[in-house]
Amino acid sequence: MRAAKKQNLKQLVIIAIALIVINIIGNYFFKRFDLTEDKRYTLSETSLNIIKSIDSPLIIDVFLEGNFPPEFKRLQDETRQLLEEFSAYNSNIIFEFANPIEKEEERVAVMKQFYERGLQPLNITVENKGKQSQEVVFPWAIASYGDKSTKISLLKNLMGASTEQKVISSVQHLEFAFAEAINKISKDKQKKIAVLKGNGELEDKYIADFLKTVKESYYIGPFTLDSVAKQPTQTLEALKKYDLVVIAKPTEVFTEEEKQVLDQYIISGGKTLWLVDAVKADMEEMFNETGTILAHQRDLGLNDMFFKYGFRINPLLIKDEQATPIKLATGEQGSDTEYQQYFWKFAPFIYPATPNPIVKNLEGIKFEFTSPIELLNNKINKTVLLSSSEYSKSVGTPSEVSLESVTEETTPEEYQGKGLLPVAVLFEGKFNSMYTNRILPFKDNSYLAEGNASKMIVVSDGDLIKNQLDQNGPLELGFDKWTNNLYGNKEFLMNCVNYLLDDTGLINIRSKDVKLPLLDKERVYQNYTMAQVLTIGLPMLILIVFGFLFTYLRKKMYTK
Repeated sequence: MRAAKKQNLKQLVIIAIALIVINIIGNYFFKRFDLTEDKRYTLSETSLNIIKSIDSPLIIDVFLEGNFPPEFKRLQDETRQLLEEFSAYNSNIIFEFANPIEKEEERVAVMKQFYERGLQPLNITVENKGKQSQEVVFPWAIASYGDKSTKISLLKNLMGASTEQKVISSVQHLEFAFAEAINKISKDKQKKIAVLKGNGELEDKYIADFLKTVKESYYIGPFTLDSVAKQPTQTLEALKKYDLVVIAKPTEVFTEEEKQVLDQYIISGGKTLWLVDAVKADMEEMFNETGTILAHQRDLGLNDMFFKYGFRINPLLIKDEQATPIKLATGEQGSDTEYQQYFWKFAPFIYPATPNPIVKNLEGIKFEFTSPIELLNNKINKTVLLSSSEYSKSVGTPSEVSLESVTEETTPEEYQGKGLLPVAVLFEGKFNSMYTNRILPFKDNSYLAEGNASKMIVVSDGDLIKNQLDQNGPLELGFDKWTNNLYGNKEFLMNCVNYLLDDTGLINIRSKDVKLPLLDKERVYQNYTMAQVLTIGLPMLILIVFGFLFTYLRKKMYTK
């Protein structure tokens, strides 16, 4: 008996020493294993580089806590597991889950604070054995680092999608959302963006939310081309100091001197984001006594420039059956005006259908009086980012556009072979100057016919960047105050900016695919008892059998 005790003590000492040695080795050699099929917990090199650069505490407060249906519980678990990965690679990343409205007496005050910070709540329906109840959820997180902080949306707002589809899309977006937020608050601004002025572009109040969002990551300022007339070379050199130029809905003709400045900026490697209307048609002008406008071509003097770069924005309007809604007055009831919602076919609702990281996993985007982009043959690489639906077509201009068209009936045959018209295109490569073999509008000793590789994104709708206004000022970009719908315009434009300026590969995280095996709620409800037996009863039974078996074998071994 004494020999057996000695043997047991010896084994215990060996195990203890082995554990200590393994822990010491583990401090020097770190490795995590991802056994999932889609490698959802394997962080990208970009994410790892961002995480490893954090040298002081970075706090992430996650508000995804409360009484959830299974889909939201899955989003909560995936968020927790991703942040555990972040924290495992860098202990300076600290996260905590909390329910901000857990205390009933503080509920109203807390919700008001969240509203003021732009953290919109979500009302969800919780089902339990056929009974339904309403719960308020805040699918948001806030990351804080030093004196900087930023909000992180955890739930994708896919209009018309089921909760399961929203959760899958949100999980795919998680790594990018957190990596982008951490990168934003932990890195100093470096890149500079110029917002072009002087050719009737949108006023600042109409692009206020875009400017506010961009300022969080980049230096941004207005740049006017008015000085080109007197100091063209100095204006060009000043513009070259910017990394990106945003041209938001110009309405006045560009002079040849202004075009040369933009041309040489592009040829020298400068990035551009064009949001251009080829047709003059504005929604605000529709609400007149007749409810009609005359849509006609808007000549900006840019056609020869665009032609040289490999595209043409045709002066046509796209009419799309996959449209966004508008509300129109239909009569009066007492002293109140009655409104009815219609689909406005000149405002296409476009969902991305390409795997490009700029648009992958993106919410639907609202266009308004947009035109088709025709791609021409040249050596520039072209990627169509967004296209109208299969059931769309071009309408010639000049033409009368009337609000009464919301009630017209159409057939699929009217759109046969006419749809899938490009409305946003990415161009990459070495552009040729539009002034090759031509007389230059002004003398420039540094003129280049072909220069460095560059990128540009062209969107054939200037209003895509425009936010609405109310009595309190600018609203969030993509929010329609008349229908209370939130579209993906802001995220799309920010992805465009990030892609054009990205030198860390952050945007490529969006290409990650995640497959979530979600439960079929209907089948679970129909077989509720069996589901309980399989998920709760069977594991407990196995545990009990194992316990009895272990006890029996142990007793038998020591009673010999």
